[in-house]
Amino acid sequence: MKQYRLNRLFNPESKRCFDVAMDHGVFNEPAFLSGLENMRRAVQTVVAANPDAVQLAVGQADYLQSLPGRDKPALVLRTDVANVYGSTLPKHLYSRLIKSPVEQALRLDAACVIANIFHLSDDPEVTEECIENVLLLKPVCERYGMPLMVEPLSLRKKGGAYHVDGDIRKLVSIVRQAVELGADIIKTDPADSDEAYDRVIETAGCIPVLVRGGAKGKDIEVLERTQRLIEQGAAGIVYGRNIIQHEKPAGMTRALMAIVHEEADASDAAKLINR
Repeated sequence: MKQYRLNRLFNPESKRCFDVAMDHGVFNEPAFLSGLENMRRAVQTVVAANPDAVQLAVGQADYLQSLPGRDKPALVLRTDVANVYGSTLPKHLYSRLIKSPVEQALRLDAACVIANIFHLSDDPEVTEECIENVLLLKPVCERYGMPLMVEPLSLRKKGGAYHVDGDIRKLVSIVRQAVELGADIIKTDPADSDEAYDRVIETAGCIPVLVRGGAKGKDIEVLERTQRLIEQGAAGIVYGRNIIQHEKPAGMTRALMAIVHEEADASDAAKLINR
């Protein structure tokens, strides 16, 4: 049954996945909410562009699953929650699992569940909470045939907030941990050097790696980075702000899908944004 659900996530020809993240960001990142003020409208816009999956929290999933028709994207359900939207970094950070996460995923007809493993430079207790979340999720996912996506993120504190740490050595380490904990899919950050990303892919082995989009960037830079990551062996992408906050989210989705599924050149894909 797990494979049946994985089949809903990955394109049958390219064997890759394009997942649009519309759930929460990381600690002290209120900017992620831009473009998501009206969730119903945002979800409808993304669905119209026909990505493979949409990533939502339990309170948002109905915006996707209540849409009629058989061809809407698969649901990736966020199963953990953290204190993420404040304008200043809280004194105490946490990561908690929602109640009965896999049962809620089944009720919502999700194709996959996702949980973080935060590796924070100054808050190791949060990492311990995240690992406990994954340890609790894994056997229940196996019982019900639900794929488990693990999102290991290395973050360093700078200027009163946490930021992505793209050190390839740290990425390899945390991806290895996600594999050891039983991830069926890994979602993680790009490295400081895209050309080194094959080390992350090698560490994951047979587990597909989907790469996060991170902060919003210029169109051609985002497309060129995506092309390099696919060439390095990434099994797909999970982008949020570079789609949701784009002035033409459907066009940007088309361009990214051309790279992910058709291995299009970034310059050619860019022409699809304005169509």
